[in-house]
Amino acid sequence: MLIARETIGQMFMIGFDGTAVSPDLAAFFKEYRPGGVILFSRNLESAEQIVALTNALQRCSTATPLLIAIDQEGGRVSRLPKEFTIFPAGEVVGRCRSPQLAYAAAEATARELRAVGINMNMAPVLDINSNPANPVIGDRAFGSTPELVCDLGWATARGLQENGVIACGKHFPGHGETGADSHHELPIVTASRDRLECFELLPFRHAAAQGIATMMTAHVLYRSLDEHRPATLSPAIIGTLLRHTWHYDGVVLTDDLEMRAIIDHYGIEDATLWSILAGCDIVLICKDRNRQVAAMEALHKAVSDGSIPPEQIARSLERIGRLKQRFLTSLRPATLSEATLVVGCSAHRALLHSIQHLAKQTAEAPGQIGL
Repeated sequence: MLIARETIGQMFMIGFDGTAVSPDLAAFFKEYRPGGVILFSRNLESAEQIVALTNALQRCSTATPLLIAIDQEGGRVSRLPKEFTIFPAGEVVGRCRSPQLAYAAAEATARELRAVGINMNMAPVLDINSNPANPVIGDRAFGSTPELVCDLGWATARGLQENGVIACGKHFPGHGETGADSHHELPIVTASRDRLECFELLPFRHAAAQGIATMMTAHVLYRSLDEHRPATLSPAIIGTLLRHTWHYDGVVLTDDLEMRAIIDHYGIEDATLWSILAGCDIVLICKDRNRQVAAMEALHKAVSDGSIPPEQIARSLERIGRLKQRFLTSLRPATLSEATLVVGCSAHRALLHSIQHLAKQTAEAPGQIGL
């Protein structure tokens, strides 16, 4: 089974610099044909500019529509300009204890993302805020109990997916118990398998069973699940637990392989190959073009020489194809007229104020239950 280099590109999501498609970026797309891009604040200036950018990016991908993703969790992890409706952090939504409000916030976010041509949101956060010393999750989590995170996490995923935006549960199998930030170092979790099964894993298992479209892995070493490799590179965690035991057949993405939890310990080529062998479908490399090219070339070589079975690549490509068929077949170019009507509209602002008001009331009167 021969798999072309441009087909391999479907298994990569890349980031880039700039607010428009440069000739260099267009040439990269023509040669390597990545299946997706992820946008950051460095790429985004205004609704009008985002419409132009996403349409230009889609024109670069002639064979299949692009996944165009963003980290728009709300709160401190928000990439959109201020003219958009920026909902509060998960913890604030969690205080409302209302799946209906979590769904509504995700629905409004999805409508604004779709209006400017963004079709995937790296949310919800399914981590549980179980360690007060955790430097990376904190208020990004909906709460400190698995039940609350299960309910609000799935409500958020539904709000996105039922309004045409792909949801991505992160960071599997849970980043809330860590005492280190994987952006800067490799966190290690020593919790027992039983503890993980009845606590950290529950929101991910629930979302997988309900049908969340995609999941993102954590660059965290879980001693009781795999003594040697972080989850992103672990066949025991991705292949055995998520794929075989839970029967999850959605798309699995790595977190950014340029994070120091990975890049300080593995070369980009090895990390890419091990993540695919572990069971991941899409490799995320958010900035460095040289690393993106090296990773793509390494995967193509590994498939060509038999280091990675072509059947495994074919399964990943099938999952990616199903995802795109489900969410992108009716994709139309974004228009400034629609963006002007939807982005930051009064209904979305009113919803934001309702959530903020209820969360404040609940904080002042502990135990109050939301709608």
